[in-house]
Amino acid sequence: MRTAIIAGEGLLPAALAAGMDEPPLVAALDGLAPEGLTVDLRFRVERLVPFLRALERDGVGQVIFAGAVSRPRLDPALLDEATANLLPRLMAAMAQGDDATLRVVIELFEEFGFSVVGVEQVAPALLPGVGVLAGAVTPRDEADATRAAAIVAALGAVDVGQGAVVAQGLCLGVEALPGTDALLAQVAGIGALRPDPARGRGLIYKATKPGQDRRIDLPTIGPETLRAAAAAGLGGVAFEAGSVICLDLDRMQRLASELGLFLWARG
Repeated sequence: MRTAIIAGEGLLPAALAAGMDEPPLVAALDGLAPEGLTVDLRFRVERLVPFLRALERDGVGQVIFAGAVSRPRLDPALLDEATANLLPRLMAAMAQGDDATLRVVIELFEEFGFSVVGVEQVAPALLPGVGVLAGAVTPRDEADATRAAAIVAALGAVDVGQGAVVAQGLCLGVEALPGTDALLAQVAGIGALRPDPARGRGLIYKATKPGQDRRIDLPTIGPETLRAAAAAGLGGVAFEAGSVICLDLDRMQRLASELGLFLWARG
């Protein structure tokens, strides 16, 4: 049974492909370019059914979604009849949020006979377990992480985001559709509104949404997350242990030490 990676942007698709016993088929939406991989098959959402049938013809039985994907603009003129029949279902899910949309995407792939697997099934080492991976975590950091975790759980319950920044108990920003980079850039520009960093610089916390299907859209962080956190004046990065993908963990640990940040997989 052949595996297909439905690849978004970033390094994750290549990291998964490198660890597979057999080369996967790599498929990507038009306009997306996964780093370090050659795309075998491109597709558009408006032609979803012909794409699924192409996967069948290529002997694919298993798919894994990996990488960042932004919502595409749909061109009604490109719709085929079979995909047009699915569009109301997709549009209704998109109106509810990312998690609802991705659940419907998984359902559609399964209805066509594909097995959908997650990163933790293919490459569990990418999701670190409990521990402080770099630096030191203070009681102030622990309190901020507890506060941030509660905020992220509340956000996730309404399918909004997977991250929050907290310093000294104050929420400096939450993740929404623009993503983690935009959140950290926003925090970097807060200026005088933020509390005195001498009493605690704060942290960004990432976690899954409550009830999220773990086969798709697990939170992902990497070296650039650490650089952005440092630029935002934070003291570290904390995340839900076993539920957040860390790209190039060894490099992340070294970089965290160089930047004076902690990196914490929180249980």
